[in-house]
Amino acid sequence: MPSRSHHILLVEDNPDEAALTRMALKRYADGAPVEHVSDGQQALDYLFRRGAYSKRPEGDPAVVLLDLKMPVMDGFAVLAEVKSSSAMRHTPIVVLTSSTEPSDLMRAYAAGTNAYMAKPTDYAEFLGAMKHLCAFWLQVNAPAPSALQ
Repeated sequence: MPSRSHHILLVEDNPDEAALTRMALKRYADGAPVEHVSDGQQALDYLFRRGAYSKRPEGDPAVVLLDLKMPVMDGFAVLAEVKSSSAMRHTPIVVLTSSTEPSDLMRAYAAGTNAYMAKPTDYAEFLGAMKHLCAFWLQVNAPAPSALQ
Protein backbone atom coordinates (compact mmCIF):
# COMPACT_ATOMS: atom_id res chain seq x y z
CA MET A 1 0.00 0.00 0.00
CA PRO A 2 1.30 3.49 -0.78
CA SER A 3 1.99 5.63 2.23
CA ARG A 4 1.59 9.37 2.66
CA SER A 5 4.61 11.48 3.36
CA HIS A 6 4.85 15.10 4.25
CA HIS A 7 5.76 16.41 0.80
CA ILE A 8 3.90 18.39 -1.83
CA LEU A 9 3.66 17.79 -5.56
CA LEU A 10 3.35 21.01 -7.56
CA VAL A 11 2.11 20.55 -11.12
CA GLU A 12 2.61 23.84 -12.96
CA ASP A 13 3.86 24.57 -16.47
CA ASN A 14 4.52 28.31 -16.09
CA PRO A 15 8.02 28.80 -14.60
CA ASP A 16 7.13 32.17 -13.05
CA GLU A 17 3.97 30.78 -11.42
CA ALA A 18 5.92 27.75 -10.19
CA ALA A 19 8.61 29.98 -8.67
CA LEU A 20 6.01 32.16 -6.94
CA THR A 21 4.19 29.12 -5.56
CA ARG A 22 7.42 27.50 -4.39
CA MET A 23 8.35 30.73 -2.63
CA ALA A 24 5.01 30.76 -0.79
CA LEU A 25 5.35 27.06 0.06
CA LYS A 26 8.84 27.64 1.44
CA ARG A 27 7.33 30.24 3.74
CA TYR A 28 4.25 28.31 4.88
CA ALA A 29 4.73 24.58 4.36
CA ASP A 30 6.76 24.02 7.53
CA GLY A 31 9.74 22.64 5.63
CA ALA A 32 7.75 20.10 3.63
CA PRO A 33 9.71 19.23 0.49
CA VAL A 34 8.16 20.33 -2.79
CA GLU A 35 8.48 18.25 -5.94
CA HIS A 36 7.70 20.15 -9.15
CA VAL A 37 6.64 18.78 -12.53
CA SER A 38 5.57 20.87 -15.49
CA ASP A 39 2.81 18.89 -17.21
CA GLY A 40 0.08 16.39 -16.56
CA GLN A 41 1.91 13.41 -17.98
CA GLN A 42 4.87 14.02 -15.68
CA ALA A 43 2.43 14.32 -12.77
CA LEU A 44 0.92 10.92 -13.53
CA ASP A 45 4.36 9.38 -14.02
CA TYR A 46 5.39 10.79 -10.64
CA LEU A 47 2.27 9.66 -8.81
CA PHE A 48 2.21 6.17 -10.35
CA ARG A 49 6.02 5.76 -10.21
CA ARG A 50 6.53 5.35 -13.95
CA GLY A 51 9.38 6.23 -16.27
CA ALA A 52 11.79 8.78 -14.82
CA TYR A 53 9.99 8.54 -11.47
CA SER A 54 9.96 4.73 -11.14
CA LYS A 55 12.58 4.85 -8.40
CA ARG A 56 11.38 7.92 -6.52
CA PRO A 57 11.32 7.62 -2.72
CA GLU A 58 8.38 5.89 -1.04
CA GLY A 59 5.46 7.95 0.13
CA ASP A 60 2.77 9.77 -1.77
CA PRO A 61 2.29 13.52 -1.50
CA ALA A 62 0.34 14.99 1.37
CA VAL A 63 -1.31 17.14 -1.30
CA VAL A 64 -1.03 17.73 -5.05
CA LEU A 65 -1.32 21.33 -6.26
CA LEU A 66 -2.57 21.02 -9.83
CA ASP A 67 -2.79 23.61 -12.58
CA LEU A 68 -5.54 23.02 -15.14
CA LYS A 69 -4.24 24.48 -18.40
CA MET A 70 -1.00 22.68 -19.30
CA PRO A 71 0.66 21.21 -22.37
CA VAL A 72 0.86 17.47 -23.07
CA MET A 73 -1.98 16.60 -20.64
CA ASP A 74 -4.20 19.06 -18.81
CA GLY A 75 -5.24 19.00 -15.17
CA PHE A 76 -8.70 17.63 -15.93
CA ALA A 77 -7.16 14.49 -17.45
CA VAL A 78 -4.84 14.11 -14.45
CA LEU A 79 -7.78 14.39 -12.07
CA ALA A 80 -9.77 11.80 -14.01
CA GLU A 81 -6.94 9.26 -13.99
CA VAL A 82 -5.91 9.75 -10.36
CA LYS A 83 -9.45 9.71 -9.00
CA SER A 84 -10.33 6.57 -11.00
CA SER A 85 -7.38 4.67 -9.50
CA SER A 86 -8.08 2.65 -6.37
CA ALA A 87 -4.45 3.10 -5.33
CA MET A 88 -4.39 6.88 -5.73
CA ARG A 89 -7.96 8.19 -5.46
CA HIS A 90 -7.55 9.27 -1.83
CA THR A 91 -4.59 11.50 -2.65
CA PRO A 92 -5.75 15.08 -1.99
CA ILE A 93 -5.68 17.26 -5.10
CA VAL A 94 -6.14 21.00 -4.95
CA VAL A 95 -6.66 22.74 -8.27
CA LEU A 96 -4.44 25.83 -8.14
CA THR A 97 -5.24 27.87 -11.23
CA SER A 98 -5.68 31.36 -12.58
CA SER A 99 -9.06 30.36 -14.03
CA THR A 100 -12.16 31.82 -12.41
CA GLU A 101 -14.42 30.35 -15.10
CA PRO A 102 -17.47 28.68 -13.54
CA SER A 103 -17.23 25.93 -16.17
CA ASP A 104 -13.67 25.07 -15.06
CA LEU A 105 -14.77 25.03 -11.42
CA MET A 106 -17.69 22.69 -12.18
CA ARG A 107 -15.59 20.45 -14.41
CA ALA A 108 -12.80 20.18 -11.80
CA TYR A 109 -15.21 19.16 -9.05
CA ALA A 110 -16.95 16.73 -11.40
CA ALA A 111 -13.53 15.15 -12.06
CA GLY A 112 -12.90 14.74 -8.33
CA THR A 113 -10.81 17.65 -7.09
CA ASN A 114 -10.74 18.05 -3.31
CA ALA A 115 -10.53 21.85 -3.49
CA TYR A 116 -10.34 24.63 -6.06
CA MET A 117 -8.26 27.76 -5.53
CA ALA A 118 -8.28 30.54 -8.10
CA LYS A 119 -4.93 32.27 -7.62
CA PRO A 120 -5.40 35.83 -6.39
CA THR A 121 -3.60 38.34 -8.60
CA ASP A 122 -2.56 40.40 -5.57
CA TYR A 123 0.69 39.07 -4.10
CA ALA A 124 -0.34 39.56 -0.46
CA GLU A 125 -3.69 37.84 -1.08
CA PHE A 126 -1.90 34.96 -2.81
CA LEU A 127 0.43 34.53 0.19
CA GLY A 128 -2.52 34.59 2.58
CA ALA A 129 -4.38 31.97 0.55
CA MET A 130 -1.27 29.76 0.41
CA LYS A 131 -0.84 30.10 4.18
CA HIS A 132 -4.37 28.77 4.71
CA LEU A 133 -3.94 26.06 2.09
CA CYS A 134 -0.75 24.78 3.75
CA ALA A 135 -2.23 24.96 7.25
CA PHE A 136 -5.22 22.89 6.23
CA TRP A 137 -3.62 20.23 4.04
CA LEU A 138 -0.41 19.79 6.04
CA GLN A 139 -1.58 20.34 9.62
CA VAL A 140 -5.37 20.07 9.95
CA ASN A 141 -6.45 17.47 7.38
CA ALA A 142 -6.30 13.84 8.45
CA PRO A 143 -5.15 11.79 5.45
CA ALA A 144 -7.06 8.70 4.36
CA PRO A 145 -5.98 5.61 6.30
CA SER A 146 -3.79 3.22 4.35
CA ALA A 147 -6.55 0.61 4.59
CA LEU A 148 -8.57 2.71 2.13
CA GLN A 149 -5.77 2.87 -0.40
